[in-house]
Amino acid sequence: MTRKIIHIDLDCYFAAVEMRDNPELRTIPLAIGGSRDRRGVISTCNYIAREYGVRSAMATAHALKLCPNLKVIPGNMEKYKAVSQQIHQIFSRYTNLIEPLSLDEAYLDVSGSELFRGSATLIAEDIRKSIESELNLTASAGVASIKFVAKVASDINKPNGICVITPDELECFVDELDLGKIPGVGKVTLEKLNALGLYKGVDVKNYDQRMLLKQFGKFGNSLWDRCHGIDRREVNTTRIRKSLGVERTFAQDIQTEQECIEAIEFLYQELERRFNNIAHENTIIRQGLKLKFDDFQQTTVEHKQIGLDKTFFSILLKEALSRSKERGIRLIGLSVGLEPKEIQSDAQMSLNW
Repeated sequence: MTRKIIHIDLDCYFAAVEMRDNPELRTIPLAIGGSRDRRGVISTCNYIAREYGVRSAMATAHALKLCPNLKVIPGNMEKYKAVSQQIHQIFSRYTNLIEPLSLDEAYLDVSGSELFRGSATLIAEDIRKSIESELNLTASAGVASIKFVAKVASDINKPNGICVITPDELECFVDELDLGKIPGVGKVTLEKLNALGLYKGVDVKNYDQRMLLKQFGKFGNSLWDRCHGIDRREVNTTRIRKSLGVERTFAQDIQTEQECIEAIEFLYQELERRFNNIAHENTIIRQGLKLKFDDFQQTTVEHKQIGLDKTFFSILLKEALSRSKERGIRLIGLSVGLEPKEIQSDAQMSLNW
């Protein structure tokens, strides 16, 4: 039975909330991230800033070079979480099959809905209208019969737009889709695909599947399915937390192992506090440490480890520092891999049209 999936994505969410709450910010280039005199990265920015080339995950210092008049504010995560709860309350009026991806993004399965005579398009439009009228924020939507196409579609008519890919249009849409727009295809993977002469979905569709698997392993199989319009994933309403992490970007690069250890001491306390909040339902099965160097390259070391052990991070640090090649360190991150104490049933509810 064909499913009806909606992907909702709020437009420049953090920045939009700030512009809503402070009208003076609506007509200037705005970014949420580190303050102007601190190092960090941009979380998001408004569309005025994007006209200057500013983007999410960009170093704040570089963003300011592109747009010297950029207004950079640290943001308010508690406020964004509170607004996110209001957004998800709106979602719940339309279906109980909701898979949150982040504070401002979710999949909704409306296959069994009788609202608007079962029209996923009209449901998506009403969701967007409700978000705008009640919260004074805009959202974009993608509607399709499979998840990844719904997600891609939601980005096509941003901001404040909708794109619907009907089952009859699905094959043609995927055939003409640039491979870089498929979730999971990053810059390095795209370069490898292009080197093989693969640029669009139809190119992969006509490529030798065995060669694709040889070149890209497990991901090659996923890519093959996507380019054939196959995505069997259902909207998952019971997403399980698999990791927990904390990190710190330094105002000035640090150089020595001792400086790193001091940073780990600080970060460990926060990691321990956060884990204690979920320890009743999760077990730690591995620990990891990330370093980002002064050239923005990064390395991650991760090994199996049962339970939280501060000393183990020092061991991971030595391994990570062996890769530094005397580069300065601008960021340290600590993380743990989690496993639920009780294995949940993975039985899925079958859906009717």
